[in-house]
Amino acid sequence: MEAFIKDQIIPTIKYLPFHWAASYFKPSASEEVARAKKKAGGFIKGVCHPTENFEQIKGAGIRWNRADIPFPYDKEGHVRQCYMDWKEKMRRYISNGIKIMAVTPYPREYIDEGGIDPRLPENEGRVREIAMFMLRDLKGIASAIQITNEMGVPRFILPLTMQEAARFIGIHLATMYPHRGDVLLGYNSAGPQSNLHVLMRPWHRYCDYVGMDIYVGCFAPVGNFLGVFDIMLRYLWSMTGKPVMLCEFGYISGGVPKTQEEKTRLLQERYGVKSEAEAKAKLPAVMARMNETMRGTIQKCASGDWGEYMFNIEFSNHMYCELPKRVVIKKYPHTPEGQADFYRAVFPRLAKMPYLLGAFIYCWKDSERCYVCGQSDCPTESRWGVVDLNDDEKPCYQALAETLPKIQ
Repeated sequence: MEAFIKDQIIPTIKYLPFHWAASYFKPSASEEVARAKKKAGGFIKGVCHPTENFEQIKGAGIRWNRADIPFPYDKEGHVRQCYMDWKEKMRRYISNGIKIMAVTPYPREYIDEGGIDPRLPENEGRVREIAMFMLRDLKGIASAIQITNEMGVPRFILPLTMQEAARFIGIHLATMYPHRGDVLLGYNSAGPQSNLHVLMRPWHRYCDYVGMDIYVGCFAPVGNFLGVFDIMLRYLWSMTGKPVMLCEFGYISGGVPKTQEEKTRLLQERYGVKSEAEAKAKLPAVMARMNETMRGTIQKCASGDWGEYMFNIEFSNHMYCELPKRVVIKKYPHTPEGQADFYRAVFPRLAKMPYLLGAFIYCWKDSERCYVCGQSDCPTESRWGVVDLNDDEKPCYQALAETLPKIQ
């Protein structure tokens, strides 16, 4: 948490007021925005992790799929079958009228799958080769490319530092940019992450867009109002001078606060303790009762004391399988109907931003389990979908079908 405050909150407080004020003294669009929108074919209306029910996807007004590229090589330098299968899958989307934004692999995948540590200077040439391979091999498949994802979030950036991550992104951008053709090229941040954007300044000339992921009312107990989208996206445009992409956003369709009694009962039933203090004192026994996914997340992401991490702002919602009282936009409860009303309200205001290229909904389908903690009753990463686990359309599907076709 100390590192998060240092890398994210403090730089944002430093830079946001100035750039927010400065944004009112510059044009609200540019030739660069116009060129990028022309490449995109209009406002990008996308979704993350869709199924192959193409007609259902298009029925919601969605025309883009934001998809993660598997690391293309094994440690012997052979192209992996999972990468080839992914390409064929993406071709099916294209043949059905859905464009692709392709997200390049995380730094950890370079290490684990390819045996290439991108932090080492001697591996820079290989990183550049892989960047060029992806760009050329995905010609005609990827209409936009995002270099990795949300550097700064521990489970994504590790084992790199922020400085190393910025260089990792920059090397990819500089390598691809002269050869990109009509492909839109950029990167994203999780929230404002001003420190990342400051570090990326030498590389912004290689960007067609700079992206931000915004999740209002779903993670933090502060800043939960729709105006945050206006503030953050205008800030990013002013700070970087680049066209802006909302690379991820969404709203959870389920989840409620728990009472203290309910929290105590959960600790007793699942972990055999009666309080957070006892859980920290009996950490090995508590960890032993966790599922493998939860235990692995804590071990990978906690920078210090595991017990402290379990109950901090980043992870406590997973421990208690809740969305606390203040983690909500007041007008939009975490219900299927509240989720639908959120989309009805947010898309018209996004469409009014002349510097915004488009937005990608997270995500198409509900998940059986939270991918962070592995629990089926944790709402945080399991109830984002436009459709449910059975592919049945939730109320937000109709909200999108009504709203998106009006945006050109």
